[in-house]
Amino acid sequence: VIELPLSLDVLGRIFDGSGRPIDNGPPIIAEKKLDINGNPLNPYARDYPNNFIQTGISAIDVLNTLVRGQKLPIFSGSGLPHAKLASQIARQSKVIGKEEKFAVVFAAMGITFEEANFFISDFRRTGAIEKSVMFVNLANNPAVERIITPRMALTCAEYLAFEKDMHVLVILTDLTNYCEALREVSAARKEVPGRRGYPGYLYTDLATLYERAGRIKDRKGSITMIPILTMPEDDKTHPIPDLTGYITEGQIILSRELNHKGIYPPINVLPSLSRLKDKGIGLNKTREDHANVMNQLF
Repeated sequence: VIELPLSLDVLGRIFDGSGRPIDNGPPIIAEKKLDINGNPLNPYARDYPNNFIQTGISAIDVLNTLVRGQKLPIFSGSGLPHAKLASQIARQSKVIGKEEKFAVVFAAMGITFEEANFFISDFRRTGAIEKSVMFVNLANNPAVERIITPRMALTCAEYLAFEKDMHVLVILTDLTNYCEALREVSAARKEVPGRRGYPGYLYTDLATLYERAGRIKDRKGSITMIPILTMPEDDKTHPIPDLTGYITEGQIILSRELNHKGIYPPINVLPSLSRLKDKGIGLNKTREDHANVMNQLF
């Protein structure tokens, strides 16, 4: 069992994929140590997602609203600006309300040194690091570490949300690298491969990550998740986006065509969908006429 030492001191810190500090700061003095696989959540204890999280990106806030407790993936392609979009969401996102505490848990898997440098310097330059916890796994780190990185991030998010009453936004990038690592480890263990060489338990494995988002009755906090994945060859029928779509509540799709036209962020709003958007909009949440404005734009 791998345990992650946690306290409120994790905010503003940067860790590697195994939960070791890499920002020259002191080790975390643990208030609590939690198993990174988390405890299964009783479905009856779950509360329905409601109220929205403002990302500051109009294509999401207006047309495909992100709701607290939701899982909303971004389907991107190689070469599209999903890294820039991820850091922008981490920087701009907030919950509306005086008493609400908000944090971002950012986990990067299998990224290059250049990308890691971009994320860390962007978070520091903009001050976003103050409300964030970062877990960074580089492409030259072991594949096994890549498999535990998102679990580290989600364990940290569960602690902040359900022990410290914070609304936590978890951004995971890039889930495709995570699944490749899963395939690599599965092949090394000589397991029977499934579709395209991925292990047969890929769906179950992704569900153990995605289903850790949500709200619990009688707890103030919430975990909202934005997993980002690059679709190999822009193919949304590829096993990774395909299975992700079955588990999550919608998807945001980035378009290569819009990117070529210089539109940023290149979100294609027509195939994009937030299945819970009607739960987070309207009077006392966003605007009374939000639904009408949204329908008019569509």
